[in-house]
Amino acid sequence: MLTTALRNVLAHKARLLMTVLAVCLGVAFASGTLVFADSTAAAQRAAASRNFADVSVTVTGKEPGVLIDALARRLADVPGVAAVRPTADGSATLNAADGTPLRVKRGANLAAAYEPGRHPLVEGRAPAGAEEIAVDRGTADAGRFHLGDTVTLATDGPVLTARLVGIVSTADTRVTAGATLTLFDRATAQRLFAAPGEYTGIDLVAAPGTDEYELAERIGGMLPADRAEATTGRAQAEQQAVYVGTLTRGYQKMPMVFAGVSLFVGSFLVVNTFTMLVSRRSREIALLRAVGATRRQVVRSLLAEAALVGLVASAVGFALGLGIAAVMPGLLSGDGSRLPEGPLVIGARPVAAALFVGVGVTVSAAWLPSRRAARIAPVEALRAAARPAGGSKVRVVVGAVLLLLGVGLSVSLAGSAKDASEENLRSAMLGCGVLVVALIVLAPSLAGPVIRLTGRLTGRFGTAGVLARQNALRDPRRTAATAATLLISTALVSGLATIGNSTGQALDRQAADGLGADYVISTGDTMTGIDPAAVGRVAGVPGVREASAVADLTAVVGGRVREISGVDAGAVGQVMKLDFVSGSAEDLGPGRIALSGSVARESGVSTGGQVDVRVGRSKEFAKYTVAGVYRDSPTARDAVGAREDVQRDSYRPGSVQRILVRADGTSTDALRAAVGNNPLLKVQDRSQLVHEAAGTTGDLLTLMYGLLGIGVVIAALGIVNTLAMSVAERTREIGMLRAIGMDRGGVRRMIRLEAVTVAAFGTLLGLAGGLFGAWAVGALAGGAMDGYALALPWGTLALVCLGSLVIGALAAALPARRAAALSPLEAVAEG
Repeated sequence: MLTTALRNVLAHKARLLMTVLAVCLGVAFASGTLVFADSTAAAQRAAASRNFADVSVTVTGKEPGVLIDALARRLADVPGVAAVRPTADGSATLNAADGTPLRVKRGANLAAAYEPGRHPLVEGRAPAGAEEIAVDRGTADAGRFHLGDTVTLATDGPVLTARLVGIVSTADTRVTAGATLTLFDRATAQRLFAAPGEYTGIDLVAAPGTDEYELAERIGGMLPADRAEATTGRAQAEQQAVYVGTLTRGYQKMPMVFAGVSLFVGSFLVVNTFTMLVSRRSREIALLRAVGATRRQVVRSLLAEAALVGLVASAVGFALGLGIAAVMPGLLSGDGSRLPEGPLVIGARPVAAALFVGVGVTVSAAWLPSRRAARIAPVEALRAAARPAGGSKVRVVVGAVLLLLGVGLSVSLAGSAKDASEENLRSAMLGCGVLVVALIVLAPSLAGPVIRLTGRLTGRFGTAGVLARQNALRDPRRTAATAATLLISTALVSGLATIGNSTGQALDRQAADGLGADYVISTGDTMTGIDPAAVGRVAGVPGVREASAVADLTAVVGGRVREISGVDAGAVGQVMKLDFVSGSAEDLGPGRIALSGSVARESGVSTGGQVDVRVGRSKEFAKYTVAGVYRDSPTARDAVGAREDVQRDSYRPGSVQRILVRADGTSTDALRAAVGNNPLLKVQDRSQLVHEAAGTTGDLLTLMYGLLGIGVVIAALGIVNTLAMSVAERTREIGMLRAIGMDRGGVRRMIRLEAVTVAAFGTLLGLAGGLFGAWAVGALAGGAMDGYALALPWGTLALVCLGSLVIGALAAALPARRAAALSPLEAVAEG
């Protein structure tokens, strides 16, 4: 029977190709998603991690004037110290060759003093003065820099220029993951990031056989405890691991959710294919039984065939999955949303998933149909045609129970969940998964009423349309099996698109609520500032109607640290849209502030009352009169005061941190030129503000849509494959239609209309499941995100419906052409 299995595999090359393709798609989706998940998580960790492998102890100062050359020489003489590496590290933001800020992101614009051992030169030479820099190869390529170019940069305020004299390589994982690295000579780095002759840290390397904890205690004993401290490299790595784990948790979990979905979709695709395949071969199996094959031999033959196909397809699918994982970061990276770079991480999970889907699921999928087929009596080989499977009451009962369970879980979650905790997320995923499985189980029972409703449209296409509807109704199980992949993909797309649209609108409200300006020029933090003279230059840009300066600072209000915005009371109404519950912006002035609603409630004050406030670097609290209370606004932040009051206690007295611009017809380039093309300053319109405010959530949405795109492509290819097998299963039927007079055009039209009917059926069920799931999950998002409300993306949903019908029609193109090309006599003989 093994020989028979091998001959069967090789004898039907078209059938073999379709089967291998189905398994390949399932394996590629599952393994590719897992590799992408692991690689993305590793790249995110690398982007936020400094390598402490060659650091035994780090000495850091608690105040200026401690980390100097004299201390470095003393540390070098301590027993057990093999090497001393003083560091002068900081941050430098560059403009690319086209004048735009290069890869600006918190913690991703590194700068340091050049060290030959840490920064091997690739081209040029080391920087040797204040007007020279070197950069890493990735930064040079991204910025399109060449040796000798003049580069514009900034460290903590004013714009600097320097000539690029060297390009280096580095093993720093933050840089290889996409951060920029700018290197200065030691004296310049000390002046920029510490003070002349001082360092930001001193790294020590222990001699062989020296324990780093003992060395840290030895070093700590010689340091002034109130001015410096020593920390082991291992302790720093552990602290960093906790921070990075928290930072990248979402990047690890989101792909893992899709990995679970991919395993389900891939497994379902394989099971569906083999069920149809074995069903089609019932007459062939009956003939084997008629010539003496036992049931056990038939089952073994089919399982051997499945294992052989699974092994080959697993290898091909895994390679395809690696290709998918390799191209995904590039596809998801663009202006403003760039995933960190890193090598593919191929662990045990993707390999296990490939074997599970490719071999385990394939053999399991073949086992039940093969046992059913082995029970076929030999006389069945003499039957002219197989009868469609009847309905199953057990299936209906099981499906109804699952449907009630899924709906019950989702409804109870929507009513009780108040946040997006892991437990609630797991419950939501379980409820949505059970709901989709219930729809798949009930699909054969739902096929009749739904297709009768949608089939009225196809009936208008004459005989071909009537036959298409009757074909879809004649075998509900086959119809449901063909529509199931589209059902799953539509549920995913519609549900996640709805959640994504609702989240996007909530982020838009969070980021720009209360903003009356068209552009915002900002520093990003209160420790740097914009030259006040720049406000006048911005106001003079053609097309600008209003330019209002805002001084941002921290302030202690009601016993907690808040953010206060210093504004001009006369101009605030032009650039901010504040909804005052009481009082007004016109009442602002010296000693008078307005509070957001939440801060006023927490502080127990109202308009006309007084509150103790300590602004910025001020050491004393002062009494402020509450001039008004406004609804919470990210533009105004926690409190609004007179700009003069805020600037007086600013860390950079007299500076401003934001310029709110109302304009007609200007551009970000013109505004950036007005502020000297300083790469530290962000010039953003509303959409860019929303993207920045999205932060990790926005990156995860991008990741979600990318993974979803993989699923849609896999589902579309799966539909093509399933429909092709469905048509191949009905070769005899099509031959009979040709024999009684249907022309080739009629056959093609019938197959296409049937595919569209089945696609419409799967789309309707998928929309119902996806939108219901999005509503249930919305309860979690509402608890985790202020302003979240369910917002249906009507345009996207319309495209989903249209796209599903188009996919159905395109999927039928090749099978319809093959069916129309069949000779009537050959088709009848083959069936």
